[in-house]
Amino acid sequence: MPTDVSLKTNFFTESVIREMTRRALACGAVNLAQGFPDFPAPEEIKAAAKRAIDQDFNQYAITHGAPNFRRAIADKARAYNRLQCDADRSVTVTCGATEAMIASLLAVINPGDEVVIFEPFYENYGPDVILAGAAPRYVTLHEPGFSIDADELRAAFSPRTKAIIINTPHNPTGKVFSRAELELIAQLCRRFDTLAITDEIYEHIIYGGNRHISIGSLEGMADRTITISGLSKTYSITGWRLAYAIACERLTSAIRKVHDFLTVGAPHPLQEAGAYALRLPESFYLDLQQMYERKRRTLLNALSGAGLRCREPAGAYYIMADIAELGFADDFAAADFLLNQVGVAAVPGSSFYHRPELGRRMLRFTFSKSDQTIALAAQRLGGLRSKLRS
Repeated sequence: MPTDVSLKTNFFTESVIREMTRRALACGAVNLAQGFPDFPAPEEIKAAAKRAIDQDFNQYAITHGAPNFRRAIADKARAYNRLQCDADRSVTVTCGATEAMIASLLAVINPGDEVVIFEPFYENYGPDVILAGAAPRYVTLHEPGFSIDADELRAAFSPRTKAIIINTPHNPTGKVFSRAELELIAQLCRRFDTLAITDEIYEHIIYGGNRHISIGSLEGMADRTITISGLSKTYSITGWRLAYAIACERLTSAIRKVHDFLTVGAPHPLQEAGAYALRLPESFYLDLQQMYERKRRTLLNALSGAGLRCREPAGAYYIMADIAELGFADDFAAADFLLNQVGVAAVPGSSFYHRPELGRRMLRFTFSKSDQTIALAAQRLGGLRSKLRS
């Protein structure tokens, strides 16, 4: 048997989400699989990037981030996230939240460590933990509401638990972790001397009076939390790959070392534009929430009308839909039928679980699309039942 490929790669697959995008493009389906906007980025942010290029911010920035961008991140983190954050000692700018996560894990993991991951999960977390050399420990979020079973969570912690990964607002479910849930996690982190690595990329996309809370702002968590966020989702610029990790100086020093040898640095002119984006007025975020609330309602109505039972998300821009009543063998069969016969791409729910059987009756759809795209998807979904009968 060939031994020239790392054994680590045997424990995960390529991204199912990005595979569904490739398949949607190939067959002309409406892509509600991958969470990126298909509408224009804000004009003022694009103009800021053009100005930065014209002003010759075209060479390497400081590896861990342009000073102007780091100052804007620190100001925002203190005001919105209530984090202790120093631009020079706490912030590492990365090429997307994906890099922030793997850089953080590589910076803190040692052989024999374990990392707790909630399932369903964003599909990168398990492979990231494995690549960093740790063993993942999965804890299920239970329906209804994808709630935490406190006993199950406590049982997952041990002296080997180096970190727990939190994603709030949550992909794929749209769950927003409550203060009580975060306090439970914080209590366990303090008890077992465990780090919290929290992915908060959807922090501004939140509905119905829910409130985003950063676990790093809770008592005793400032020195044991790595807070990851970025600009991709909030400002509809997923292709810019601008994100950051915020941590105490001890952890930041290690993250910066890893980041330096992973990507060197994020694009300098886009960082300058990112600083402009982070200083937009409060009205920008209110408009953002209202826009996504409208899109959420439209897609929920379309999916429900097509016979799928849906869970209304409290945050982010995804809907988990139950396909059990439609008669498919499993989620992959349903995703294939929707793609090839209906012309709408979704993500099989089992791809978000370590135990695939937990997601066999679910599909994930995104509403991070233009009104025209969602309307076309709704039109096609309206024909789902007739196609099932034919």
